[in-house]
Amino acid sequence: MFKPLKHTLKSVLLAGLTGIFYYTPAAAQQAPSQQEDPALKIYRATATKVHDLTHTKLDVRFDYAKRYLFGKAWLTLKPHFYTTDSLTLDAKAMDIKQVAIVKAGKNVPLKFSYDSLQLHIALDKPYQRTESFVIYIDYVARPEEVKSEGSSAITDAKGLYFINPDSAVANKPVQIWTQGETESSSAWFPTIDRTYQKTTEEISITVDKKYATLSNGKLVNQKNNPDGTRTDNWKMDLPHSPYLFMMAVGDFAIIKDQWKGKEVNYYVEKAYAPYAKAIFGNTPEMMTFYSKLLGYDYPWVKYSQVVVRDYVSGAMENTTATIHGDFLQKTDRELLDNNNYNEAVVAHELFHHWFGDLVTAESWSNLTLNESFADYSEYLWMAYKYGKDAADDHAYKAMQSYEKFAQYSGDRDLVRFHYHDKEDMFDAISYQKGGRILHMLRNVVGDSAFFKSLNLYLKTNAFKSAEAQQLRLAFEEVSGQDLNWFFNQWYYGQGYPVLDIKSTFNEANKTVTVTVEQQQGGNKIFQLPVAIDIYAGGKKVRHQVTIYDKTSTFTLPCATKPDLVNFDGDKVLLAERKEHRDINSYIFQYAHAPEYLDRREAIEACLKEQSTTPAALKVVVAALKDKFYGLRAMAISGLKLSDPVVKEASFATLQELAKKDDNSTVRAAALGQLGSLKDPALAPVFEAAVKDRSYAAAGAALESLSVLNLDKAYTLAKQMEADSKGALSNAITTVYAQKGNESDVAFFAKTFNETSGQDKLEAAIQYLSILSIVDNTDQVLQGVEDIKKMALMFNNKMVNNYLVNMLQPIAKNKEEKAALATPDKKTALLKQSEFMKKVASELKN
Repeated sequence: MFKPLKHTLKSVLLAGLTGIFYYTPAAAQQAPSQQEDPALKIYRATATKVHDLTHTKLDVRFDYAKRYLFGKAWLTLKPHFYTTDSLTLDAKAMDIKQVAIVKAGKNVPLKFSYDSLQLHIALDKPYQRTESFVIYIDYVARPEEVKSEGSSAITDAKGLYFINPDSAVANKPVQIWTQGETESSSAWFPTIDRTYQKTTEEISITVDKKYATLSNGKLVNQKNNPDGTRTDNWKMDLPHSPYLFMMAVGDFAIIKDQWKGKEVNYYVEKAYAPYAKAIFGNTPEMMTFYSKLLGYDYPWVKYSQVVVRDYVSGAMENTTATIHGDFLQKTDRELLDNNNYNEAVVAHELFHHWFGDLVTAESWSNLTLNESFADYSEYLWMAYKYGKDAADDHAYKAMQSYEKFAQYSGDRDLVRFHYHDKEDMFDAISYQKGGRILHMLRNVVGDSAFFKSLNLYLKTNAFKSAEAQQLRLAFEEVSGQDLNWFFNQWYYGQGYPVLDIKSTFNEANKTVTVTVEQQQGGNKIFQLPVAIDIYAGGKKVRHQVTIYDKTSTFTLPCATKPDLVNFDGDKVLLAERKEHRDINSYIFQYAHAPEYLDRREAIEACLKEQSTTPAALKVVVAALKDKFYGLRAMAISGLKLSDPVVKEASFATLQELAKKDDNSTVRAAALGQLGSLKDPALAPVFEAAVKDRSYAAAGAALESLSVLNLDKAYTLAKQMEADSKGALSNAITTVYAQKGNESDVAFFAKTFNETSGQDKLEAAIQYLSILSIVDNTDQVLQGVEDIKKMALMFNNKMVNNYLVNMLQPIAKNKEEKAALATPDKKTALLKQSEFMKKVASELKN
């Protein structure tokens, strides 16, 4: 499962929407203690395995009006070890019509009881572990009656979702899709809803023949029925866990691809069919890359990906059939600004087909075996396809997300046997921290041993479930090392080191002394293998050392005073570092230390001294042309153009980057910085740039132009609004909010209605900005009502509070405006104000 990582609104209110947290230390607080939360005292043992579910056969059809699934299930089971005469199945909010055991092709009714969550069945006799039996169940699934709580990664847990089933929302497709993780497959078919169960599968799906279907495995048969429906038969011959079962039904365009003779298909809305290959087209190359890297070919019969509306997560790795939220659907223009974010999602879900689907975490406590690997797969793909700088940038942002999460809500073990709810496992620890831990493990054992160990782990546990100790044993068998220290420290412990680092040169002894003090709170001391690179006399010498103590001192030979002592030369440690160094070492570092983080640290240090140290400014100017676009954009954004010296040194380069850089993020950053100068001579630059194919660059140009010539910007905005998304759409709304009128409200409404997720919240904020200045009561009431519905859908207190804080002053301004208005206008304005206050009160309460 992928949790979206977005950077557009860096605000506390987004935490509940993205599953990623952006908090400052001032907001830090600890997670609830066990005394405060009794649930944390519970040891979350792996559920006892009473039966083995070996095959699942389903026959389903749908009632769109009632949002029901009419199902028949045939479950093949056998006792796991002990003889038993009863069976318990998970089945949430169902109407159970019949339960029987299949004997000689006939259904023999069985006695059962049902409590709306579990189905308790009395078998016809005691069965031994060598005896299989088939249970038949006729049932109705009623997902709207499932009582569920989601998480930051999975915002709802009804299992089965009917999207726009009555076609009430114009221009919105009618769809059905499922979401099984964590234990919601049992909301649409009876099963043993545990990760350690592995079952083969057959599903017959009957739908209106105008719709396409997708499920696990191969489509083995399609039959048209006399009533205008069609029945599709999907078959999965290899066993996988029930939470990975899936269905999707809708009017999809299916774009076909292939990998080694296996089907690779992309299901998208028809409007996005021309862009499907641009979105997903690297999938076959990913399959080849991961297969070779792991020494284990993609094991499943096909690989399909489908994009759906209103998805309750980022994406989900259902075996052979991944579901993505509609944020992944982008045009070619939008993809120009994507910086491979889409591909990180695609890579993440594909890698799960080894780590999660082939070998599955035996319990949610061991979720790291699924999600940490999928998170790290993003790094692996980025490094292979786009270079190590791109991968290191991705990893750096992931580490920041984890650190800020830990600052706000407290840290936790990676393998966690105490949690409030299984949904809580889907956090920045299981994902981003776990990915960084795998990167450190790779550095400890070396590349060859790392990937050989993963190969052994996969082969040993294929089509089974596993726990983290089995991963450790695979690494120990391959490497020959005892790695308990690493797993105890990083997998079964929490926190990260906070390091204070000093280095001194002894001219007489020709040595460099490096002192490292661990300053993290508590009693935990980390063992840290680390590389220290000493740059002196035009050479780099690497020293491999290991930190064991709270204070560790290393005395290393060095013939001349070093230009740089580079601690953690590989830049792999998950740690907070404080280094006592002067600016000259950072100036040297930018030119000589090779890693992305080396250069980033140097740029950050030099940006702080760009106005006071000429050599630092030279580094900043050089960084404007760094080989990696992310560092170019960072250097641009940090320029202090109010300083005449800085402006003179960078102005020509900024103009060149704004016009010609091959990355749209850099062009947009340059246009934004140039806009801050408010120089009328730059108006032609901005007017030319609003024609940029990149929405980000065009949007930055339009905003910069609006500061110089709002009328011109408004005219251009009207010309561009028909084909505007992302940053350009935001820029247009900014212009309209300053100069717009009632005729422009339709653009805000359209933008708001067409977006989803975090983008919808941003669109709501922009929508309110125009509603605050127009007087058309119908437009205002409709807009505020639409925003209220969005807030109710998000059901997030921080979002509600943010909207309340916007609505209240707008309502007050409407009141003040009414006091000066004509009687008719006064009545209208007061109506608007009262409605805003009413909605604010509802959201607040």
